[in-house]
Amino acid sequence: MPQFSAFADDIAAPLLAGGFLADALRERLLIELPAAQGAALDALARAANSVRRARVGNRASLCAIISAKSGRCGENCAFCAQSGHHASQSAVHPFLPPADIAAAAATMQAAGVTRFGIVASGKALPEAEIEAAAQAVAAIAATGMAADASFGVLPADALERLQAAGLAAYHHNLETSRRHYPNICTTRTFDDNLAVLADCRRLGLPICSGGLFGLGETWEDRADLALTLLEAGAFSIPVNFLSPIPGTPLEAQPVLSRDEARRIVILLRCLLPDRHIRICGGRPTVFGPTRDNLAPLRCGADGLMVGDYLTTAGASLDNDKAGLADIGFEVGQSK
Repeated sequence: MPQFSAFADDIAAPLLAGGFLADALRERLLIELPAAQGAALDALARAANSVRRARVGNRASLCAIISAKSGRCGENCAFCAQSGHHASQSAVHPFLPPADIAAAAATMQAAGVTRFGIVASGKALPEAEIEAAAQAVAAIAATGMAADASFGVLPADALERLQAAGLAAYHHNLETSRRHYPNICTTRTFDDNLAVLADCRRLGLPICSGGLFGLGETWEDRADLALTLLEAGAFSIPVNFLSPIPGTPLEAQPVLSRDEARRIVILLRCLLPDRHIRICGGRPTVFGPTRDNLAPLRCGADGLMVGDYLTTAGASLDNDKAGLADIGFEVGQSK
C-alpha cells in the first residue's frame, strides 16, 4: 500500500534515497502538481514533508530583518513599494546608525531569533555606507547571532569587507526565472544578479537567494528558478508570496490561493531536497494571521522569517513559535 499515494511515492522515493528528481519525474511533477487538490495535494504535501525531515531535519530556524535604509530606490521592480519609479508610498530614511541596528538584533535574539538580516534599498549600497554596514555586521556577529546582509549588486571587494567583519551569509533574491525577469525589472539584468552570487561562491560566502511568487509567472518559470538556485549554490531559499501594493504595477495582481502557495512549496522541496526553504514575505497575506499561516511548514519548508517585513506587517512571533512546536518542530539554530 502506498505510503502517500502512488504518484507521491514515485516523487519521494529518489529524494528520500538522497538523490534528485530525474528529468522524467520532474516533467511529470510539473504536469500533475498544478492540478493537484484535496487528497492528492495533501499526499504530495506529506511526501514533501518527509523529504524535508530526511534531508534537512526537524529543526526550524527563525530569521528576522531590519530595513536599514529605505525608499527612493532607483530600481523599477514591479512589486516594490520602495521604487522611485512607482506612485506607491513607503518610509524613507538613510542608513541607520550601526548601534540602532545592533539593538534591534539584540531584541530579536532575546525572542529566540538566530539569524538577523540587514537590508538596504537601492541597486547597491554605496561605498560611503559600507563601513557603517561592516560595523553593524560585526556588532551582530559579536552576539553569536548569524549576521546576514542584503545590499544589492555589491562588487566583490565590498563583499570581502563584509565577510571580514563577520558576515554569515549574503542575501540576494533572483525573484523569478530568467524568462520572466524582464517583465519584473529592467534596471538591472538577471545576469547582474547571478554575478553577485558567483562572487559569493568564489569568496566562500554562503548564499541566501530565493524568489517572489505570484508575479504572473508560469509553473515552468517556478521550476527554472529553483534549478537556477540549485546551480548557483544557494543554501537558503527565501520564499515570498506577492502582497500587491497600491501604486505599483502589480497592484491588481490576484493574491495566490492557499493551495497554490502550498503547491509552490512542495515544488521547491522536490527540486531542492537538501536546501533550507524559508517562508518569508506574504505569509499573512496568503494564509491569514492565525496559526494556519504555518501551513507551508507542513509542505516541506523548514524555516520562517518572523517579525515585520520591509514594507508590510508580519505575523505574531509568539504564535509562530508556539505553532511550530505544535506541529513537531524544534525551534533553534539551523543553517
